[in-house]
Amino acid sequence: MFTNNKKSVFKIISILIRSFARKYPSAFFVLKWLFITSIIGAFIGAASAFFLQTLEWATQFRENHLWIVVFLPLAGFLVGLLYHYFGKDVEAGNNLLLETIHEPKKIIPFKMAPFVYLGTMITHFFGGSAGREGTALQMAASIADQFSKPLRLSVDDRKILIISAIAAGFGSVFGTPLAGAIFGLEVSLMGKIKYKALFPAISASFIADLVTRLLNTHHTEYVISFIPEISLLNILYALIAGVFFGISALIFSKTIHKTGNLFKSKISYSPLRPFVGGIIVLLSVWLMGTTKYLGLGIPTIQDSFLQQLPAYDFALKAVITIITLASGFKGGEVTPLFFIGATLGNALGYFIPLPLALLAGMGFVAVFAGATNTPIACSIMAFELFGIECGVFVIIACFVSYLFSGQNSIYRSQILGKSKHKRYWKKEEYI
Repeated sequence: MFTNNKKSVFKIISILIRSFARKYPSAFFVLKWLFITSIIGAFIGAASAFFLQTLEWATQFRENHLWIVVFLPLAGFLVGLLYHYFGKDVEAGNNLLLETIHEPKKIIPFKMAPFVYLGTMITHFFGGSAGREGTALQMAASIADQFSKPLRLSVDDRKILIISAIAAGFGSVFGTPLAGAIFGLEVSLMGKIKYKALFPAISASFIADLVTRLLNTHHTEYVISFIPEISLLNILYALIAGVFFGISALIFSKTIHKTGNLFKSKISYSPLRPFVGGIIVLLSVWLMGTTKYLGLGIPTIQDSFLQQLPAYDFALKAVITIITLASGFKGGEVTPLFFIGATLGNALGYFIPLPLALLAGMGFVAVFAGATNTPIACSIMAFELFGIECGVFVIIACFVSYLFSGQNSIYRSQILGKSKHKRYWKKEEYI
């Protein structure tokens, strides 16, 4: 009797919901996704807070005990073993997320979250040069996708869910919720935006960022103290800088893929790849006599806004990062790209007469824009990090970098929705 009454109640509720959805489709869409993103945003925000706080601890421990870097090759071997024997189905990382958006198949395994977290922590603890966005996005998507079946989401809704998760992971890990929302939309399909996912992405990103902040997680602050007047000459300088940033993004994207292919072709047993990569990084550190290019490199990024740095910093960071990630260590490319962009901008200060901090800030987001094909998100990110006053210069740098980086991306599975140049318009293909 009780069971029958329960079924009747659920049937009535279901009928009422369907009736409301047909009569007020827009309101239903907003309420539905506000409910879903509140759930996933809370979980993702908490996961990002835990990740950032433990990552800060790992970084501080390494910096206070630099001798631990000698174990980087062994750490790489352990990460390789973990993925080789237990994580082959999640090894694709961010590319798996993009593939799921384009052609949703089975649910993203939840184990992706602990695997990438553990792999990233090991990488940073022992001194690999990697970022944190890859970890945040993978943790976010694997958490969110577990709700697909309980919520009975359609294929289209599941695509929106993954986009929203990417937005939430990005927004909460960098403290830039609006940029996170746009990044989730831009990165999934180069040159096109799925506007239907805009509200869910914004909602998820802001909720996740709020939860991360409520859990006393702090983000690095950067300051551009002086913005010059907008003039034809200064705009020309911004255009020239954007070209350098785009070429840098192009070289990084192509080189990291080719280096990864080289490791795979020369070393068949995958756990040995990060072991060898760790040895190369370790030898590089010994030869350079500094550890400034290991880990996230936040102190050097901050310095690039304040003082003139050696002009080669961006190149050395790029080399160490490419070896680390291409060999199989876990993490992300974005924070190293921030480092590369900021220090490249700093280096351009030797001959481009724009304020040093402005050049560093432009490079910070523009190299990332070129490497991920997300110029709108990166422009907005600059507004959230540095203030909207830098807007004209940053927008020019990001879009010029986007154009000059060509049909390339650090993400192999990023699909070409609309080509950047007329000569490629008929080539609607994978990057």
